[in-house]
Amino acid sequence: MEKTEQTEKSYQKQDKNKGCGWKGYLSKGVKFRYCKKSIGLGFKIPRQAKEGLWVDKKCPFTADVSIRGRVLKGIVISTKMKRTIIVRRNYLHFLTKYQRFEKRHTNIAAHCSPAFDVKEGDTVTIGQCRPLAKTVRFNVLNCEHAKLLTSTPRKIFRIF
Repeated sequence: MEKTEQTEKSYQKQDKNKGCGWKGYLSKGVKFRYCKKSIGLGFKIPRQAKEGLWVDKKCPFTADVSIRGRVLKGIVISTKMKRTIIVRRNYLHFLTKYQRFEKRHTNIAAHCSPAFDVKEGDTVTIGQCRPLAKTVRFNVLNCEHAKLLTSTPRKIFRIF
């Protein structure tokens, strides 16, 4: 059996009963293989999720977390939490009285699988899933790395 990257205090292992068609041990002498699944919606399984040796019970590609509901895009403004990022989503709100738009934004907490190497300023696609924590209801599905930014990503207003 291959060694997994164990960084938690308790031993992490992939759930054998749920998820994506558990294979486990193949035969004598053949290495242990982790289970992975396609989430659909036109998103491909990241290469790191296919080859990775980590265990993440909240990852949509390797665990029993289904993506349903909204699929949004936004800019990463904080990566200070462990496996959780803050995504800033900008939008325009129309005021009928003045017949004009005003800029608004909202911050969304999303779980980031170890399959993605996300930094501040990157543009990510997030999908809604079941509640993973008190404030986390989204999962990272895709990451587009940012070009060089001259200013902080917190105050940039971009619409996708």
